[in-house]
Amino acid sequence: MKEAKIINDPVFGFIKIPRGLLYGIVEHPLFQRLNRINQLGLASVVYPGARHTRFQHSLGAFHLMSEAVLSLQQKGIFIFDTEAEAVQAAILMHDIGHGPFSHVLENTLIHGISHEDISLMMMEEINRHFNGQLNLAINIFKGDYPKNFLHQLISSQLDMDRLDYLRRDSFYTGVTEGNIGSARIIKMLNVVDDTLVVDQKGIYSLENYLTTRRLMYWQVYLHRTCVAYEKVLVNMLTRAKDLIRQGQDVFASPALYYFLQHDVDAAWFAGHTEALTNYEELDDSDIWSAMKAWKHHDDKILATLACDMLDRNIFKVEVHEEPIPQERIDELQASIARNLSIPVEDAHYLMSVNTISKDMYNVDDDSISILYKDGTIKDISEASELLNVQLLSKKIRKYYLCYQRFE
Repeated sequence: MKEAKIINDPVFGFIKIPRGLLYGIVEHPLFQRLNRINQLGLASVVYPGARHTRFQHSLGAFHLMSEAVLSLQQKGIFIFDTEAEAVQAAILMHDIGHGPFSHVLENTLIHGISHEDISLMMMEEINRHFNGQLNLAINIFKGDYPKNFLHQLISSQLDMDRLDYLRRDSFYTGVTEGNIGSARIIKMLNVVDDTLVVDQKGIYSLENYLTTRRLMYWQVYLHRTCVAYEKVLVNMLTRAKDLIRQGQDVFASPALYYFLQHDVDAAWFAGHTEALTNYEELDDSDIWSAMKAWKHHDDKILATLACDMLDRNIFKVEVHEEPIPQERIDELQASIARNLSIPVEDAHYLMSVNTISKDMYNVDDDSISILYKDGTIKDISEASELLNVQLLSKKIRKYYLCYQRFE
């Protein structure tokens, strides 16, 4: 048996990574890049402890996958050693395509292509490095492998990605309500007709998991201050892009400059091999170092937004239950233009109007099946006595109006 590398994780304790292919992935430069990308983007503006990385999360998800495979094997579910290694490799690399600040910049620096698509491109690159040893892992990741339940362990309502990030984000933010019983959920996993199910005894842990996830979204991921800070970042990069395209001189690292200069979408990636190379060079530090130069830029809008980011002068935010009236937006734009002595048509860089909606459980898409002792299977929405699935699956919609402070 190969000697394992042991990493001490504050959430799960000691994580063992077998030497060989799996440890080779962890050592690969594209995986090491995840050390330089914050898991929660800018959430540390509200929760100062939330500075953990995509690297830590990927290792945690790998640990949970190892536990899930072992638990299923102990229940008589047949998983070959090659399949076990492949599904572990796939979960290690599931987030490898994230850009700076995780999700925040997915529609700013790039658009029309998801981080999952980019993850796949990077996996193919790592696979070439390992001479095709990741073929099976990539097939499982894409859902092209006959054993569908292996793909569900990577991407589904009960995947190891979610089980790790809820535990980890709860730990680092200090939002203790987010602490889910991941170990118990994993012990209760089972497979029927090639589909992941949960043994009846795990129903209370699942109820807690679904309720917790809803709470974490509104209390952490969609917290009004986090959303407002993200809008400052997005608007700052949009302004930098527009200035560069007007021919102005704007400092940026070569990789960041590439994405500010070009309109990069899926078709661009397909036609320009250097796009992926530049993307692989990008991490949070490119953006922070650019801001430090931009705060001294001649352009008042870019300089203001860079100072906002660096000095934590977050957009003021109003949360409305109804769409924001156009008169209110016009009035705000006029006020911003007056305060900064800029043209009214440029005031939009210093504000943001967004609709944010989230449903935590969609019975049609996200079915979680409960397995009873007599072999019958019910959806959690029918099986749960405590869970109001109507309430959980109700799409909540909020309207956020964010704008520059001048007090």
